[in-house]
Amino acid sequence: MTKNQLRVLYKNKRNAISDTEKLKLDDLILIQFQKFDFSQIQILFSYWPMESHSEPNVELMVRYLRLMISGIQIAYPVIDNKDYSMSAILTSEETDFKTNKWGMEEPIGETAIKPYDLDLIFVPLLAFDKKGNRVGFGKGYYDRFLANCRKETVKIGFSYFDPIEQISDTNHFDVPLNYCITPQFIYEF
Repeated sequence: MTKNQLRVLYKNKRNAISDTEKLKLDDLILIQFQKFDFSQIQILFSYWPMESHSEPNVELMVRYLRLMISGIQIAYPVIDNKDYSMSAILTSEETDFKTNKWGMEEPIGETAIKPYDLDLIFVPLLAFDKKGNRVGFGKGYYDRFLANCRKETVKIGFSYFDPIEQISDTNHFDVPLNYCITPQFIYEF
């Protein structure tokens, strides 16, 4: 299937999950996530899950890492609509966020950090395949951003669903994940 076909299919599949089931699935994803050794992680790049997209609650993983890693720094994305770029902005407990035109929460102010300095990145997705390729929301912000990260930077996606066999229209600009975590499995690529 193509990315556009998968976007439609997986948006519908995610929207069909009840709130009660979603809470259960998020907890199961957190249990899988806790199996990793994050002792070498100092800087995390995350994102706020959008309720309107029924995204997995990655904030559960962020809170877990805050508890487990003393001094972890956490950055969130800010989108530049003019050049289709994305910046990583370091945050603190006092950081205020605002909603952008797509409904994403973005930090206000604070300090930008280079993609090269990130150790761990949570990457949003709608679907993924058995090679670690993912279907995002179609603007390419993350692929452009990920291309500027170190090879060692760990890229993790979260999904309520298992991988499909293959995304038929991937290209050389697509940056694959290292892992994708589902309620039942950790997929490594």
